[in-house]
Amino acid sequence: MPHGNTAHEVLAVVFQVRGLDTRQPALNVLLWQRALDPERGKWSLPGGRLDDDEDLISSVRRQLAEKVDLRELAHLEQLAVFSDPRRVPGTRTIASTFLGLVPSPSTPTLPPDTRWHPVSDLPPMAFDHAPMVEHARNRLVAKLSYTNIGFALAPKEFALSTLRDIYNAALDYQVDATNLQRVLERRKVITRTGTTARSGRSGGRPAALFRFTESRYRVTDEFAALRPPG
Repeated sequence: MPHGNTAHEVLAVVFQVRGLDTRQPALNVLLWQRALDPERGKWSLPGGRLDDDEDLISSVRRQLAEKVDLRELAHLEQLAVFSDPRRVPGTRTIASTFLGLVPSPSTPTLPPDTRWHPVSDLPPMAFDHAPMVEHARNRLVAKLSYTNIGFALAPKEFALSTLRDIYNAALDYQVDATNLQRVLERRKVITRTGTTARSGRSGGRPAALFRFTESRYRVTDEFAALRPPG
């Protein structure tokens, strides 16, 4: 049966690996706290209603700029549609979700009601936004196996230990830096810059620096899969 009063909203699941400087890296998601009913006090994904005169990608970029003052993303793509007739109270509202990635160590200025939260420890979430975060996390994990999407989470130049920490946080399991280097170099995903990092306080040999070969999303091996050890 058709729904003549169906609305459409766009919602962004924006991830960033945070805590690299504290040796406690974790994948975080950007959330804002609702000040009004319904679900007052719970945390939501940034987004809002699709205007009649805009497409989905324009709408999600506008929503991120207006709602949480986030204008620079290294990667943004449409993910899924959530269409349960009872997903929100009132008018039936279909939601299109997007995956957005912010590289480390970028520190965008956020409004007071907006914060980064560890994906492993989400606060009380509004409506069906928690499953949306889980779906986006699963898609990111999959894409880290067969694409170069890591460029959107990493600094422009990095030591392999830093890249390993970023992959560990995003995948939620430990990867070996040497194996990661071998896989990504074989696929021509990363390349050496020819420079080294500054020596730390403990001295020792400076680490070689790498960069992603491209800062544009591409499939590198459609049948590849990074898997947990054991």
